[in-house]
Amino acid sequence: MSSIPENPLILVDGSSYLFRAYHAPPHLTNSKGEATGAIYGVINMLKSLLKQYQPSHMVVVFDAKGPTFRNEMYSEYKAHRPPMPDDLRTQIQPIHDIIKAMGLPLVSISGVEADDVIGTFARIASEQKRHVLISTGDKDMAQLVNEHVTLINTMTNTVLDPQGVVDKFGIGPELIIDYLALMGDKVDNIPGVPGVGEKTALAMLQGIGSIDALYERLDDIAGLGFRGSKTMAKKLAEHKEQLALSYELATIKLDVDVEQDLDKFAIGEVNKDQLIELYAQCEFKRWLSELLEGTAGNNKADIADVEGQSSAPTLKQIEAHYETILTEAQLDTWLAKLRAAELIAFDTETTSLDYMQADLVGMSFAVAAGEAAYLPIGHDYLGAPEQLSKSVVFEKVAPLLADPAVKKVGQNLKYDKSVLARAGLELNGIAFDTMLESYVFNSVGTRHDMDSLALKFLGHKNISFEDIAGKGKSQLTFNQIELEKAAPYAAEDADITLRLHQHLWPLLQQQKELLVVFNDIELPLLSVLSDIERTGVKIDSDMLAKQSVELAQRLEEIEKEAFELAGEEFNLSSPKQLQVILFDKQGLPVIKKTPKGAPSTAEEVLQELAHDYPLPKLIIEHRGLAKLKSTYTDKLPKLVNPETGRVHTSYHQAVTATGRLSSSDPNLQNIPIRNEAGRRIRQAFIADAGKQILAADYSQIELRIMAHLSQDKGLLSAFAHGKDVHSATASEVFSVPLEEVTSDMRRKAKAVNFGLIYGMSAFGLSRQLDIPRHEAQHYMDKYFERFPGVLEYMERTREEAAEKGYVETLFGRRLHLPDIKARNGARRKAAERAAINAPMQGTAADIIKKAMLKVSDWLHTQSSDDIKLLMQVHDELVFEVAKDKVVQFSATICQLMSDAATLDVPLLVEADYGENWDQAH
Repeated sequence: MSSIPENPLILVDGSSYLFRAYHAPPHLTNSKGEATGAIYGVINMLKSLLKQYQPSHMVVVFDAKGPTFRNEMYSEYKAHRPPMPDDLRTQIQPIHDIIKAMGLPLVSISGVEADDVIGTFARIASEQKRHVLISTGDKDMAQLVNEHVTLINTMTNTVLDPQGVVDKFGIGPELIIDYLALMGDKVDNIPGVPGVGEKTALAMLQGIGSIDALYERLDDIAGLGFRGSKTMAKKLAEHKEQLALSYELATIKLDVDVEQDLDKFAIGEVNKDQLIELYAQCEFKRWLSELLEGTAGNNKADIADVEGQSSAPTLKQIEAHYETILTEAQLDTWLAKLRAAELIAFDTETTSLDYMQADLVGMSFAVAAGEAAYLPIGHDYLGAPEQLSKSVVFEKVAPLLADPAVKKVGQNLKYDKSVLARAGLELNGIAFDTMLESYVFNSVGTRHDMDSLALKFLGHKNISFEDIAGKGKSQLTFNQIELEKAAPYAAEDADITLRLHQHLWPLLQQQKELLVVFNDIELPLLSVLSDIERTGVKIDSDMLAKQSVELAQRLEEIEKEAFELAGEEFNLSSPKQLQVILFDKQGLPVIKKTPKGAPSTAEEVLQELAHDYPLPKLIIEHRGLAKLKSTYTDKLPKLVNPETGRVHTSYHQAVTATGRLSSSDPNLQNIPIRNEAGRRIRQAFIADAGKQILAADYSQIELRIMAHLSQDKGLLSAFAHGKDVHSATASEVFSVPLEEVTSDMRRKAKAVNFGLIYGMSAFGLSRQLDIPRHEAQHYMDKYFERFPGVLEYMERTREEAAEKGYVETLFGRRLHLPDIKARNGARRKAAERAAINAPMQGTAADIIKKAMLKVSDWLHTQSSDDIKLLMQVHDELVFEVAKDKVVQFSATICQLMSDAATLDVPLLVEADYGENWDQAH
């Protein structure tokens, strides 16, 4: 890489940044659904430049609105470019505002392009022998490179000085305009010379020289020997005027009327208040946090604490009075306050995030905004002040916590309820949970942790745990933290929780449907999930250890087979090595590229290649088995709790967009059921002696929901008459009687049924069934012909989603779709597919949650020795049941789950049981 002189004048091609940032991930939106991805991308690249080069002078240049002199010169210039997408246009002004607030000079001049402004500045700097660094992704700018001007592509970190241009293009900067003119440019609609591409242009320029030289030596062109060289002289003669025009269009103007004094482009002071406001609007949490804390960096424009203050003020100062409860008299006073309050905020401080291992260190309470207290009971560092004993605290606080009449709000109270239960305390009176309030209000608007919500809704930066506990291996647990630091942190948690509730609850109250989802589904489910988590599930560690050995053997066999096919050894888990083997050495077709332009080895790419080539098929098998081994057979035994002898997952209510539960440590939702290795892992989930595993599963629930929502007569009839819906679909699509449907027809119909639920295109269906696209399109056309209600539902849903910006489940849960109006076609199509699927998947999620509530109510009437609810996985509930009760309870559970919702088709539940989870299927 070329070296860059110290402190160059940096000229940034803002327009190049803008489009690259728009098309690159992440495609962010804020909670209002406004696109922010391009803003983030542009500012992030600017921050990187500032951090890397620490410049004193910098200009960010953007194209101005309206036509330029090139449009007057050639009306077709850039005529084929589509209009700027709306969701990009809306991001331009915020980008400009943030750049100015960062203290960075910004220039935009009408009638010319950003390239021309940058070229003029570069010329002025060169004449002054001043070093310039141009940051752009535009190859046209290579014409500006000289001994004083260097290019950098910040996406690839490629630096081009004069020799770098020769290395990259095969010609020097002085011939770049000729090169661009000869080839033309389809994107900008520069005509060039017909039939001249990159290789031809280079052959002529390297062999003879510039365009002027080519016209002086037309007869010599045939002797260059490139393909088409014999007729090229004639082409150049015929298109001389067109080539001259192309040359003018490709030439960057160097005499734009700009500020001549480059010293006026010194980086200015940061407008910190304005930047705080802009970051908050965009919801750039990390940058906002850095800014509020004064830790953004050392460069003025990198938003540092330039005045050397130890910390910056918060976005909104909050007035607060926090107390530390160390005496019985204080505790009694606070208990009286808590009893008198209409609603109290409650939080626990513990030694671990694992609810099954966390010891209680303290509790915090708030009765009003700014009025909170911390009650420590377990700080045991050397020199810790005397605290009330656990026995005294528990005796006094337990009645308050257990009292359902004392209404409580918390942030993720499921965790606190489980921690208290481990300590022998009961938590009742759970009236609100701010994490769930935020999630129900908008599941995709933001993360739902307290720090994110405080920044978003209150404009407040919480004290972070790392602030008081440190980082990494030396991080303290809460019991080791000095009370002077721990108390404000803990009390703030309760205070901010109450303030968040006061902000969020009115928002929910404005939407009655959302109130129903919160009150009737999410909030009561919190306690049910706490019970399930603490019950846990028994596993056979010896069986899993044996499976790990067998998986290791099979992985070794796959590696040997792969080495033979490749002709050499390589790391099957390395995307880079895989790229070399598959595409460079074996010459497999490149189906998709990564954002950096390398051939992709993603799962869907390998799946497609596996149809025709054996090595990608082996790689897929290797990846799948390696993941099973690392995630389950190796890891599950390590997750067994030493106190209970069981594995305890964590269910997450506020993660997925659709309302489905997710789980972690272990992730129960991802254990495969369609392959033998996955089913064997389920065999290791076992019951206690004298018990059996019972699994109850909704049958084809999303298809039944589709029938209900679409009101398609064919689907309604199939389900009403108890037909196998896939066979019924096959009968219609293939126009054969039901009894003549073959297994292959049913398989294809099943793919169509489920494909449509997920908005699959004919292309997607053709790939899944490995059939020609026209055949897949025929199946889909036939399906819609036979089930017109489904097509009407899909079209209606797309229209309503585009109009409202969200879709709803049967029970009123809203699923927001920020990209539903995106001008970017791929993102809009993805949002449309989600719009079709989300009401079905979200309704299915609501139904299983309502079923869990019904089942939980019934379980409280039964002995826990007879039955326990162990797991929820997708559309399935898994129980541990006494052997003599399993048949009886199976019938009851199926009925309770069927009664969870009333659809216009039967809600069928199937149950089975056995010695392990696999047998129960």
